[in-house]
Amino acid sequence: MSNSSTESSSLSESMLRLVESAPQVHRRYQFFLWSQGDLQRWIPHKLMVCGAYDRRSRDVALDIFNSLPMPAAALRGLQGVRDLPIASAMAQWRQQRYQPCVIDLRQLPEDEAVAALMADGYRQLMMHGLTRPSRPDEIVSFFIFGAPDQSYDEDVMKAVDMLLPCLHMTYQRVHTTEVDLGTPPMQGQGSYASGSPSASHRPLVTAREREILMWVRDGMSNQQISDKLGISALTVKNHVQKILRKLGAANRAQAVAKAMNMNLLGAGQDAPLS
Repeated sequence: MSNSSTESSSLSESMLRLVESAPQVHRRYQFFLWSQGDLQRWIPHKLMVCGAYDRRSRDVALDIFNSLPMPAAALRGLQGVRDLPIASAMAQWRQQRYQPCVIDLRQLPEDEAVAALMADGYRQLMMHGLTRPSRPDEIVSFFIFGAPDQSYDEDVMKAVDMLLPCLHMTYQRVHTTEVDLGTPPMQGQGSYASGSPSASHRPLVTAREREILMWVRDGMSNQQISDKLGISALTVKNHVQKILRKLGAANRAQAVAKAMNMNLLGAGQDAPLS
């Protein structure tokens, strides 16, 4: 099989996994983890701002998901539809007749949030969304993607256009679930979005527990981790249980999401040692 055929087959499998796993996503932490998998192959990003029309406020409510710590000023400027980066992205999208498009941050007016994003290496934001067919000015879903030093070409914009129905249905399910549970939108603080809490507020995670968390992130079972570390599977299980308690996580996936948010698994970042 040629390299091109292999790559095409791999991309098809990636798309199939992404779409097939989407119906299992109901909570924000699940959405965050889902976005860090096969979606990255199609739409590479470190920052994703998701919006859904909220009937209570009669406006678009936003969630921020980021896998890298971000400056507080940048997060503050991504929380509402009237904040400059968000308002500019929506205006650009409307000008492009509701097609996926890119906004150059260097072309925006001076603003604290824009300056913080650019200082963090962001140059472009890509956006796409859906409006009500009968009311095109009313946004139903809206998505913004970005990453430091990331440029988005036509192939990525075609990918986000192709994946928009899946993104819309998945995030709408998450938004509805969280509203029903009474949890407010993520505003740059919390378990799956935000800059890292200060070290003084991080839970005490040992070097061994962080090592185990990294294997858990990679999808390994307790037995596989025990084989890697040369310890018993029961010892690994005990470590995992301690990790869940320290992070206040209900399961392994939530523990990984919280650890990533706290930058406990980030390259060059040391977890506090007990």
